[in-house]
Amino acid sequence: MADIGTLFVISAPSGAGKTTLIKKVLNRFETLSYSVSHTTREPRQNELNGRDYFFISIEEFEQKISLNHWFEWAKVHDNYYGTSKEFIKNSLEKGQSLVLDIDVQGAKQVMALDLDLVSIFILPPSFKTLSQRLENRGTDSKEVIAKRLENAKSEIAQKDLYQYKVVNDDLDKAAKELYSIFKKEMA
Repeated sequence: MADIGTLFVISAPSGAGKTTLIKKVLNRFETLSYSVSHTTREPRQNELNGRDYFFISIEEFEQKISLNHWFEWAKVHDNYYGTSKEFIKNSLEKGQSLVLDIDVQGAKQVMALDLDLVSIFILPPSFKTLSQRLENRGTDSKEVIAKRLENAKSEIAQKDLYQYKVVNDDLDKAAKELYSIFKKEMA
């Protein structure tokens, strides 16, 4: 029987650079995969269904809630996000380590399952920098940015639930730090 893979749970406030950091680390490990979540939000420019997210309707998402399909799920910024229970189980049993890029609500659900996992929280260097990053990416309205910043305060306040914290002040430095965590935990 193959070794069971390692489950990595990574959370961050929107705009902290989590997705960019995860992409940098994924390329460095042969047995590490990205767990593609499902969402009811609209795709952003350059996002592809099945690569970045599985984009589904609110009705389909809610039906899957009633069928206990989700490993974890949450409603964030007025949209649902969730991870397929079957996908997680199948990947880990094949010895594949997985990165779950999930919000704090979902991470708390996964942590409550008392699984052997590694949890990492990505922090922005400052709240001001986070605000500038959200504005500079040009994908959200001022109202959405305000909501994301308000949620960020609550998310950052829960950073101590995580085993590791990485401050994304310098992208290369943060990527090296994240890589070293993965290397240590997958050894």
